[in-house]
Amino acid sequence: MPKLTVKDGTEIYYKDWGTGQPLFFHHGWPLSSDDWDAQLMFFLTKGYRVIAHDRRGHGRSSQAPNGHDMDTYVADVAELTAHLDLRNAVHIGHSTGGGEAIHYAARAEPGRVAKVVLISAVTPLMVQGPTNPDGVPMSIFDEIREGTATNRAQYFTDFSIPFYGFNREGANVKQGLRDNWFRQGMSGGANAHYYGIAAFSETDFTEDLKSVDIPVLVLHGEDDQIVPFQVAAAKAIKLLKHGKLIAYPGFPHGMPATEAATINADLLAFIKD
Repeated sequence: MPKLTVKDGTEIYYKDWGTGQPLFFHHGWPLSSDDWDAQLMFFLTKGYRVIAHDRRGHGRSSQAPNGHDMDTYVADVAELTAHLDLRNAVHIGHSTGGGEAIHYAARAEPGRVAKVVLISAVTPLMVQGPTNPDGVPMSIFDEIREGTATNRAQYFTDFSIPFYGFNREGANVKQGLRDNWFRQGMSGGANAHYYGIAAFSETDFTEDLKSVDIPVLVLHGEDDQIVPFQVAAAKAIKLLKHGKLIAYPGFPHGMPATEAATINADLLAFIKD
């Protein structure tokens, strides 16, 4: 398995398939690069080079004892993109990965990043506070922490239901998706997942969104039960210099899997534009 050992000794697993313009995929919490299967295969067959990594402590990367914060996540990505010499790349992030993608793009060397896509992303800021009064209450994230620390297997089993919108009337419940979500989650380290909650909920990406001077596509489901549309995409689009928003009525948080055909078509159009 291809792995890069970064500066602090953590091994970062990655996939690097195909040739052509590079597309770098950033996964969500608490998953791995496998969550991008439907996108990796689609774009591979379209002639692109597709890259996806397992964030430190997730998937097949080593279960590092520390570094589970957004700045370290992005430092790992910077080392990997330099190692692979990725230039003119499109960085595509889902959920936590959306925050990681824009945080990286705002700090990347010139020429590394051509465009960014934020899918169901946690940007600009999830948690409720004085500057974000309509955010998600800290009590919700404390509940996620408690479930992750004390009963992770059952909590992850249950979490996939709202993640994919399978609790909605008439939903086409796919047990395979739920099983795969659980498999990916449980392959990572409990410590990485626990400390990563603060990384995705308390990191403020406002200045990152304001500073990037490249095209950014924002895709978000209006029925996202994990990262509410009004808390995230509706605010993020107002901060971007060159942003485009596509909102999907009824789509869930995990729409890259449940609605892959639609998401892939919109991604392709943006990348080719």
